[in-house]
Amino acid sequence: MDLSETSVEIVKILNKTYPDAPATYLNYQNPFEMLIVTILSARATDAGVNKISPILFKKYPTPEKMSKANLEEIGQIIRPLGAFNKKAAYITETSRQLVDRFDSKVPKTMDDLISFPGVSRKTGNVVLSVVFGLSEGVVMDTHVMRVTVRLGLSEHDKKPEKIERDLMELLPNKLWNDYAKLIGAHGRQTCKSRKPNCIECSLNKICPSAEFDEK
Repeated sequence: MDLSETSVEIVKILNKTYPDAPATYLNYQNPFEMLIVTILSARATDAGVNKISPILFKKYPTPEKMSKANLEEIGQIIRPLGAFNKKAAYITETSRQLVDRFDSKVPKTMDDLISFPGVSRKTGNVVLSVVFGLSEGVVMDTHVMRVTVRLGLSEHDKKPEKIERDLMELLPNKLWNDYAKLIGAHGRQTCKSRKPNCIECSLNKICPSAEFDEK
């Protein structure tokens, strides 16, 4: 199989391995919350964000209220997530722009989303795929990047934009969202960073990085 065929086969196999893989591990109630929690998740764990976000949204449930929030108060709420001063500025200014530019509605295009402070292409892809079911790219988190390189689908280790470009060339658009979701689950449960479980991996027969302990 060539790499394009291999990438499609990987999605087919992982669909059977992780039939209940979630589209996201972040908790949210609406598009606004999804946008904000994804900004907060940069260099933070999903579990950490999920612990903080109910407190944040109870006090600032709408773009209007968050746009007028005191930065120090928001900073204290999100302090455990790290870079809290910067993230507080990001989410208040993003909220302000949502109100002023988009009638408080989260836009549905990548260009609009990445125009907000603190919104990377990864954040944009998460919002588009999870909330709106759209695919303008492939979500690049640490799990997707690591496993993609291990599978030999990209040689650009730790270079998200280049890895994403490689995947977009290999996979049909209709599989971009599924790939990110399934590879994310695989990276969390089986192909872990320090100790991948190659023996029980459903991809071990086609993975060039598979290793087995000889006893």
